[in-house]
Amino acid sequence: MTDHEQRQDADARPLSRIDRRHNGGLGPAERLALNRTGSFEWDLDSRTLDIDDAGLMVLGVDPAAFDADARMVMDRLEPAERDRVNDTIDEAISSGSTSCSIHFRVPLDEGSSQWTHLQARILRSADGQAHRMVGIVRDATAEVAHSAFVLDLEKQRQRQTNIVERTTSAMSRAVTVDDVTAALTGPGGLARVGADGLALGLVENSSLNIIALAGESLEVLDELGSGDLNHELPLADTILSGQPRFITSLASLARRYPVLEPHIGQLEFRAAAYLPLVAQARPIGGLALFYRERTVFNPDERLLCLGLAAIVAQSLQRAMLFDEEREFATGLQAAMLPRRIHDIEGGEIAVRYHAAWSGRQVGGDWYDVIVLPNNRFGIVVGDVQGHDTHAAAIMGQLRIALRAYAGEGHAPATVLARASRFLAELDTDRFATCTYAQVDLVSGSVRVVRAGHFGPLIRHTDGRVGSPQVRGGLPLGISTDFQDEEFPETRLDLVPGETLVLFTDGLVEEPGTDIDAGVAALSHELGAGPAGAEALADHLSDRLWERWGSGDDVALLVLRRSPDVGSPLAPRLHQYIHQADPEGLSDARAIVRQALADWGMAELADDAELVTGELLVNVLLHTEGGAVLTLEVLPEPVRRVRLSVQDRSSVWPRRRTPGETSTSGRGLLLLDAVATRWGIEPRGEGKAVWCEIGPNPGPAAAPPSTAGAGSGTR
Repeated sequence: MTDHEQRQDADARPLSRIDRRHNGGLGPAERLALNRTGSFEWDLDSRTLDIDDAGLMVLGVDPAAFDADARMVMDRLEPAERDRVNDTIDEAISSGSTSCSIHFRVPLDEGSSQWTHLQARILRSADGQAHRMVGIVRDATAEVAHSAFVLDLEKQRQRQTNIVERTTSAMSRAVTVDDVTAALTGPGGLARVGADGLALGLVENSSLNIIALAGESLEVLDELGSGDLNHELPLADTILSGQPRFITSLASLARRYPVLEPHIGQLEFRAAAYLPLVAQARPIGGLALFYRERTVFNPDERLLCLGLAAIVAQSLQRAMLFDEEREFATGLQAAMLPRRIHDIEGGEIAVRYHAAWSGRQVGGDWYDVIVLPNNRFGIVVGDVQGHDTHAAAIMGQLRIALRAYAGEGHAPATVLARASRFLAELDTDRFATCTYAQVDLVSGSVRVVRAGHFGPLIRHTDGRVGSPQVRGGLPLGISTDFQDEEFPETRLDLVPGETLVLFTDGLVEEPGTDIDAGVAALSHELGAGPAGAEALADHLSDRLWERWGSGDDVALLVLRRSPDVGSPLAPRLHQYIHQADPEGLSDARAIVRQALADWGMAELADDAELVTGELLVNVLLHTEGGAVLTLEVLPEPVRRVRLSVQDRSSVWPRRRTPGETSTSGRGLLLLDAVATRWGIEPRGEGKAVWCEIGPNPGPAAAPPSTAGAGSGTR
């Protein structure tokens, strides 16, 4: 043996050999452990194993029968365990390691197994070649069992910690009582609290109301749980006594509460924890947790259940307080808004209001519909600065003032100017924004003014959504302070079947996103929504208010003019062309061509499209507003088309005789050449130029409304 190997051998001699003479100096526990420890030396070159009797006893081998062959020891192991030991030793030798350690199971004669620990030093020559392994083997059953117990205990404690953390996290996000119940009964709720079922009840006026159930076979508790608080049922008894009850046998549960006995067979649980929910020394409800596998509650598990009950109780108390404050806030807000909207002739109106989810922080958003003389009405949507009761109070006063000024018959601009003056004279530094419009559904005329607020959106009959350019003034209150009470009026035309929408910023504001994106989203949903005003208002509320969240109030007003589609024999369509819409003219011509194709009159499309463009260009170039295009079929006495373009100008077109080089002045000449009949009629403040295209119905069918020098027949 070389000097290097001798030094390694001296360092690696097992404790069981070199200190055997000192056993008398060890304590009883140390001597017991030492007696279950043996030493060995394995010559890797000759494959012989030298092991003492104690080591052979640890490995379950009879010393008298052992012949120094390592295979005799390895053959006692189960095949999988044998392979694992061989692989570990081979890996330690081939990797150049100087030590090896492994725990493995050794079968015993009585049929059980023993955990054994092998720990050895690998002795190598100067060139790194392994020649011998010297080490110990010992009985590690008690050690491994203790480690498994500690590991299991640690897993239980980690599981309990996770339950508390997950429940606390879920409850911290719960705002309302519905949020609390959703966190407990929704996806992952039972796993979150570590139970197979639960029942949650609240105390309401000396009664118990079961507000949440989760888990299979608990339907019976819904019938038995709610009602007067008494000691006949476990959850109510727990609330009244203030003491938790841990049930580990359904039979004992039935004996204690006989009223449950007929229903015990329906419950698929073996244990339950009934826990009182106490907040600020007052019982507010009870929580029952049900378990299928558990048959005992150790002290840690009882503390965990009580901790869960405390978390739920605090969350419920906070949520109940929020719900009470919210009910107060929404009640106050509702009292300041119109209780009902009167039906209107020639259309329908739907309104929606959603309060912000912020407790007592009442918002200042409002809407109103005001009946005016001559079958007109006013519509308004506005927002007072702030989210508190002061904003709500200002809103209530401003709404009443604006309603009064509108009812006096003032023009829209005057209504807002007086409302601004009224707000400036109040003892407040708040301002308000709003949009106000006077509507006449008989003619479709809409006169709009706005004060620092969003303008209206209009959905056309073909589903397109437009945003008219409505000039605006400063917000109410501020405009008076700056002595600038100018609110320019914009006139719009709402054709039959079109929808006008007014809204406040809560409907289009998404946190962290430009407000133009919100308006674009509103326009998209407006175009994709249903036709009716009520259904459309619900659609917009559902898609947008819930999408953005609940950080702001929302007021929404939807006005739809009743459609005028004619009849199957005499279909009709209307289209508004805004003066500022660069594509309006081409869209109108396409709509006319498509409508005639749909009505089976495609042969008239070229003439109708030509006349449409000529009449609309005349309006858009020579008047200060847009135009309303009406296309209808006249079925009698011969089927033909009537096309009308209405504008607000009272100046009638006149015939001219253009020269050969003139670029204008041929409109009426073209109309006279293409149309079977045409004419001009007064319409409200403006006029309508109409024409008929198709077979000539004859003199008897000449319309009585043909008027003025500009009319004629071909």
